[in-house]
Amino acid sequence: MEIIDLHTHSTVSDGTYTPCGLVELASKRNIRAFALTDHDNVSGLEEAKKAADKVGIELIPGMEVTMNFHGRKIHVIALGFAADSPDFQELYRKIRINKEEKIDKLIEGIQRCGVPITLEMVQKHSSGQMDQYTVMRCLVSMKIEKKIQPLWDKYIDPIAAELGMNENVTPEEAFPILHKAGAVVSLAHFHKKIGLKDLPREAQADAIRELRHLGLDGVERWYPSYSEDDMVFLQSMIDELGMCSTGGTDFHGLNRSGVEMGTGINGNISIPYSALEAINEYKRMEGLK
Repeated sequence: MEIIDLHTHSTVSDGTYTPCGLVELASKRNIRAFALTDHDNVSGLEEAKKAADKVGIELIPGMEVTMNFHGRKIHVIALGFAADSPDFQELYRKIRINKEEKIDKLIEGIQRCGVPITLEMVQKHSSGQMDQYTVMRCLVSMKIEKKIQPLWDKYIDPIAAELGMNENVTPEEAFPILHKAGAVVSLAHFHKKIGLKDLPREAQADAIRELRHLGLDGVERWYPSYSEDDMVFLQSMIDELGMCSTGGTDFHGLNRSGVEMGTGINGNISIPYSALEAINEYKRMEGLK
């Protein structure tokens, strides 16, 4: 069976493979198509597309967009958009300003927490843009925590909030623009903290219904850490609301050990190419180009 992976990260955000390296890995794993979905960043898409074309892999332009929704953060996967469209570029500039400004102040705040980090150290981890993910990559290299999430919870997120760096676009604002650029927008890992975690099932259902009303096209039906109950719930929402199914491994390389591109955790994911065909048919029916 030909498989796909619609949720992966590179060194442009918080993965450990370069965009080109992801293509090489996809080729080794016989993945027919994958989406590069770096956090709030599309600067790796051109490199990935050139590499994918050379080896005959289908590269879907993607981005994992951080959004504010009723006092919490959610991640939305945007797939298949035209990154050079004026509508997308206007939204993208706003997203990048929030991610890139006050980085020097963020570093100073982390220093006050007792971490010996400097601007010069962070610059060595830049992929061309200095943002919160560049700071995260530097902190990872310093090995002050065994996992990535504590770096966000202890240092980056609290200080970013103090500095007013935690403002994100909203679904109301972003969905129409992403649609104009041809994107399908899908709710990522609903069960996580950046998502709808800790809400009762019916409240989660109501949130997804509201997002659907605002323009959400789908949900991640496949994800490595879903429980059986999670998957049954998502399928019920897909059926009720007429949404499309997306999904992927959320591959980060060494920054999320145990999760493999294309196959998830111990082979618990296998997304058929027909799922991408269904998404493309949904786009055609919805008039998304």
